[in-house]
Amino acid sequence: MLSLEQAKQSLESAGQAHVLEFWPELCEEDRANLLRELSQLDLKGLKDHCDRAAKAAASPAASLDQFIEPVPPEIIGSVRKSDKNSLAEWENEGLLQISENRVGVLLLAGGQGTRLGVLYPKGMYNVGLPSGKTLYQIQAERIHKIQELADVKHGSKCTVPWYIMTSEFTLAPTEMFFKENNYFGLEPSNIIMFEQRMIPAVTFDGKVILQDKGKIAMAPDGNGGLYQALVDNKVLEDMKKRGVEYLHVYGVDNILVKMADPVFIGFCVSKGADCGDKVVEKVDPAEPVGVVCFVKGVAQVVEYSEVQPETAELQGPEGELVYNAGNICNHFFTRTFLQDVAEKFEGQLKQHVAIKKVSFVDTCGNQVKPSTPNGIKMEKFVFDVFPFSRNFVVFEAVREDEFSPLKNADGAATDSPTTTRNSLLAQHCRWAMAAGATLLDEQGNGLEQLLKGRTLQTPFILDEKRAKELQAQ
Repeated sequence: MLSLEQAKQSLESAGQAHVLEFWPELCEEDRANLLRELSQLDLKGLKDHCDRAAKAAASPAASLDQFIEPVPPEIIGSVRKSDKNSLAEWENEGLLQISENRVGVLLLAGGQGTRLGVLYPKGMYNVGLPSGKTLYQIQAERIHKIQELADVKHGSKCTVPWYIMTSEFTLAPTEMFFKENNYFGLEPSNIIMFEQRMIPAVTFDGKVILQDKGKIAMAPDGNGGLYQALVDNKVLEDMKKRGVEYLHVYGVDNILVKMADPVFIGFCVSKGADCGDKVVEKVDPAEPVGVVCFVKGVAQVVEYSEVQPETAELQGPEGELVYNAGNICNHFFTRTFLQDVAEKFEGQLKQHVAIKKVSFVDTCGNQVKPSTPNGIKMEKFVFDVFPFSRNFVVFEAVREDEFSPLKNADGAATDSPTTTRNSLLAQHCRWAMAAGATLLDEQGNGLEQLLKGRTLQTPFILDEKRAKELQAQ
């Protein structure tokens, strides 16, 4: 651990001496904690980090309009547009890889639910389903299901390990939640939680923000912190040991996520891809999602702020948007590609600016909760590795089946507990009706034998117990 003298010198040379201005007022415990925090920081790179953050926040995003082209059709697969035989072949390939323990899933769960208005990890959120299930439980049950489908098809006893990237804010509560819920019936040794790095938030004039007299305001380094975290926590070694060759990476907030989707995995494997992105069709040019396209011939996600409205509004011959491959944080990577990124490219990842409201102590030591954004958080994004891919592919999913993110508190027009709950309930109703059930209230997956010809009163909870009762009838 750093001594006070070493910390002083490092902070002074970084132009951040103010970090220790309340040192005389701190108790022994707070002093020890602050020195520990400073010891974990890259103090040599601190000046560069602060200068870069202030400069990036002051310069507007460069416009990319003249350099972008849509994704070439030959690298796209699609639930809607690919032929049924191809879809069936990809699904078979995906289930085969899963049955051979070659597929893992990786959850990005390091962010806080600030927009949602909760103080706990988003995965613990209950959107108000009749079953009361949280996002974590829904995802755990989908892992159970995909293992079961692969086992039935191939007579295997397979495991899909679940890697969960948390942050300083989310690790302890997530661990506790899984333990309290008996890991949702999954084997604890197959759930691997690890932490991403934290980096300081910075003022617009390049000063580290003090959250308390003895604590720096820290933030996770974005979901692109994944690549450094894989190395820091020896996760790639764990994957290699387990024989995991393919990884499905996704964000915690999408209630409709298909865990280890065999069609997506099979498509990527069949095409020999080292990196794949699942997208949904963007129908509104102003929808605030990034678009996958090619920039100077290289695959990239272009943020909606990086193109002019007239480019975003361009239409093809049938009225569809030209730039319509909406990125939904749903990716395929080979383990060897991740290894390459970690060893060769991590230092080249772009840093993005997020302007946020950050609580701080003023020069008099008073706690301030700002009403307007006052700080810069620098983030890396998981998709910024696309340009390093040797064989990149895109797979288009159906939005109502696969994408409904939880981002905002109720009352917001989109991406709220109500909209996500309704998306999932509507999907389950479609599945039940496709399996032959009749629903009294107008308001997939092996359901035919259980539901065909039955009339169900909604809300209807189909769990293991209920399934056994229906089988017995």
